[in-house]
Amino acid sequence: MPDALPLCARLPIAIHIEPLLAALARVPADAWQPHFNTGYFSGDWSGVALIAPANAVLELAPGSGEPKPTKVFAGDPAWQAALNQIDAPIRSARLLRLGPGAAIREHADFDLAGPDSDLRIHLPLRSHEAVEFLLEGHLVPMRPGECWFLDLSRPHRVDNPSPHDRIHLVLDCQRSPWLLQAIAAGAPTTPTLGLSRGRRAFAEFQALIAADANLADALLAIEEHKQFIETVVALGQQHGHAFSEEDVQSVMRQSRQRWQQQWMA
Repeated sequence: MPDALPLCARLPIAIHIEPLLAALARVPADAWQPHFNTGYFSGDWSGVALIAPANAVLELAPGSGEPKPTKVFAGDPAWQAALNQIDAPIRSARLLRLGPGAAIREHADFDLAGPDSDLRIHLPLRSHEAVEFLLEGHLVPMRPGECWFLDLSRPHRVDNPSPHDRIHLVLDCQRSPWLLQAIAAGAPTTPTLGLSRGRRAFAEFQALIAADANLADALLAIEEHKQFIETVVALGQQHGHAFSEEDVQSVMRQSRQRWQQQWMA
């Protein structure tokens, strides 16, 4: 039985980002293609495939065929130099761009959930301090030049309220002893995960509800799920606490999971 993987881990790998940024600047503008999961995002979420399965319907889409380098990858040795630091079979490599004001809605990549599934690695190239990558409600503090493993079989979403592109080099790798060891070595030194702006605001609103029995009773009287969430968000805004419906749903889901775990223990 393999050891359980952490939620995420910053890998002890030094990435020389300057050559990658130079290579990124050489990517043709028409190489960027809209992401195929159109129901999962708003704004610009686009990508460039560097390595893609031969049988993939789209270069950015998953597939089970033999990984093949694309023209963009073959045309610039900087990508190969970076990927040579990863001692694991790489099944796909993509540049993924989240444009200014864009957001990826919460979802889970269930194809990454199996005991022999690929492991997803993120190498941030461009970002901004306002960008929030949330994994099970936790803020993952990824910075350009770092290398991260993320268990994206768990719920996650990304918000980019900044005026700048956020671009990551994203790898799907087969499991290897080297990669599993790098994840195990990186987990203890991974920065503490925080809470997003919305989750902090929602925690403040929860404290307000706990202190106001009338407001709590009014919310408990709402039976319809969607109406309840919309009312909570509206009340939060009225009291100066700005958070989203996804923040509320995430907290409710995690509370339900904790209850189920306690009940099954």
